[in-house]
Amino acid sequence: MSKKSESSAQADLQTDEKVKKTEPVVAEDQHEQSAPAAEKDAENSSEKKPAQEKKVDYQKLYTELQQKYDKLEDKYLRAEAEMANMHTRFKKEQEKLLKYDGQGLAKEVLPVIDNLDRALKIEVTDDASKQLKHGIELVHQDMEKALGANHVTKIKALGQAFDPVIHQAVKTVPVEKGQKPETVVEVFQDGYMLKDRVLRPAMVVVAQ
Repeated sequence: MSKKSESSAQADLQTDEKVKKTEPVVAEDQHEQSAPAAEKDAENSSEKKPAQEKKVDYQKLYTELQQKYDKLEDKYLRAEAEMANMHTRFKKEQEKLLKYDGQGLAKEVLPVIDNLDRALKIEVTDDASKQLKHGIELVHQDMEKALGANHVTKIKALGQAFDPVIHQAVKTVPVEKGQKPETVVEVFQDGYMLKDRVLRPAMVVVAQ
């Protein structure tokens, strides 16, 4: 072999060695460059993972919904009870109005009855006055019938035990023989009741 061919062969070997030496370096550089990217991808995936795996607390949600339901149910029951109470009150008031219907008219009529009573207490002697008194008596009877038909009745007073609910004492006198203490011995003005309600108490004199 000539010197020329030996030198060319050595040159080829040196070139191959240089190539081999440079190849790992390039691979290492690529590996070093790709590693941060892989780590970054891992970090990004780890950040996204908790959001994807977030769990709903169904027990807490159920408790909150149950509390809201209980509040709404309580409000509904209270409103229903209030409506029932209002209905009951309205019904009682209506019954009360119907029961004592005509109370105002009865009170307006009572003074007329009082005047007729006073007229009947007057003593008369001539025929004309007697006829007039008889007419007044008939009117008085008709008025009492009309009041009785509408449940307006006269309060019993004379000789009765004094009752402050239905009697109004305007005067007291000492007890005389044959009288009982705390009894009505005289009536100044008759009292009247509408069913079980006192329209006007009787004005009386009581023995004590």
